[in-house]
Amino acid sequence: MTSEAPLVDVKAARALVLPLALAQFIASYAGTNMNVAISTIAKDLDTTVVGLQTTITLFTLTMASLMIPGSKLTDILGRKRCFIFGLAVYAGGALVALLAQGLGLLIFGYSLLEGIGSALMIPPVYILVTVSFPDVKTRAKYFGAVSGAGGLGAAAGPLIGGLITTAISWRASFGVQVLVVLWIIVLARRITEPARSGPKSDFDVLGAVLSAAGLFLVVLGILQSGSYGWLTAKKDFSIGNVVIIHQGGVSPVWLFAGVGGAILACFFWHIHSAERKGRTPLIRMRMFRSRTANRGMGTQLIQWLALQGSFFVVSVYLQQERGISPVQTGLMLMPAIIGILLTSTAAERLAKRRSQRTLIITGFVLTSLGFLLLLALVRKESGLWTFIPGLLLTGAGVGIMLTSSVNVVQSSFGDADQGDISGLSRSVSNLGSSLGTAIAGSVLVAASLSTGQNFAAALLTLLGFTLLGLLFAIAIPARTSIAPQ
Repeated sequence: MTSEAPLVDVKAARALVLPLALAQFIASYAGTNMNVAISTIAKDLDTTVVGLQTTITLFTLTMASLMIPGSKLTDILGRKRCFIFGLAVYAGGALVALLAQGLGLLIFGYSLLEGIGSALMIPPVYILVTVSFPDVKTRAKYFGAVSGAGGLGAAAGPLIGGLITTAISWRASFGVQVLVVLWIIVLARRITEPARSGPKSDFDVLGAVLSAAGLFLVVLGILQSGSYGWLTAKKDFSIGNVVIIHQGGVSPVWLFAGVGGAILACFFWHIHSAERKGRTPLIRMRMFRSRTANRGMGTQLIQWLALQGSFFVVSVYLQQERGISPVQTGLMLMPAIIGILLTSTAAERLAKRRSQRTLIITGFVLTSLGFLLLLALVRKESGLWTFIPGLLLTGAGVGIMLTSSVNVVQSSFGDADQGDISGLSRSVSNLGSSLGTAIAGSVLVAASLSTGQNFAAALLTLLGFTLLGLLFAIAIPARTSIAPQ
């Protein structure tokens, strides 16, 4: 099969999409399932809850900071080969985490190897779907399967992780990941990769280092908001035994974000200079010049911010205010899981009737209504059923627009640019996930509010971002076309 003969056979299409969707599911699952097992793992490994929270943070940071370099490697190694290699690294990391007898090995296996594996295997997922299907409506069907699997993995992570941890052990969760990833590798061997034209490009090492370091520090800074606050430091910030910022000073969020921003500025100067000199940079500047793609990525960032932020807010509130167990908390998120599943699997039918822009707008409207229902119905004394309508609408809203946003972004560029845009798009989505948890967490720990007021304030904050996403969606051109492949 070549790029001139796109994939259209249904059987071959399913053989391609199944391993891709499973890979997206397992990567999203890994980002949320650890939360419900923190106390159990800390006791088993004789470490602290803070140490486990750092481990989870490092996984997000590794994945976000390496997504663009990982995507570029697809142009050098080949998409299928990069995908399988990433799966192998991920499986190795899960095996190390399963056998870990201390925090250090858990960080090496889960945070580093699984993070690196995710950064290698996720970009090819979206590239292969884009270059294998010839039109927006067909892509919508298979982007729906992949994006829906991602949303479902993030939503189901606490539930599945809680059930496995309670019934067997937290180690069994990593064992399940190893088995699933090995199965994906077997399935991936049947993938037929569309041929790429043109010579392979060199790998921009300096660009990779600058982009990874810049994104790492920016995301790390954002994640510090939960501990130190957004504006002023709630406690001393120290490196070793040296106090860098005293309590009451400027929050370290801005220290990390400022240094990271400066490094990213150097990165943009580097890739601009490389293009002017005729060299191939890590990512081409034209990736940032498409208004359609930029607005689509804006909606992607806010979708994942709303999804991860709402799951975090509801989970913390249910456990702290209502006193329910992690497994029960996971079950309470089932309405959102059902909503995501229903709308993401209907992506093909919806795309035949409505434009991608209309679906994204509808998704943000439904998500906003979901937050409003949670604010209106949930009270300290109200029954648990009051969470169901809001969570169902929130999940349905996110599910209906995840696919459309990916379709808008990936379809804005041709085959030659899919490596670049896929990495950039995935980095933006991971940034949104980190922002959602960080922002929701910083509001929930506000000392001046009661638990119930924190819950409402966090939801109002997420609602504000969702309305901003609606503005991005409205700004997307009414007619979007596929760039030449």
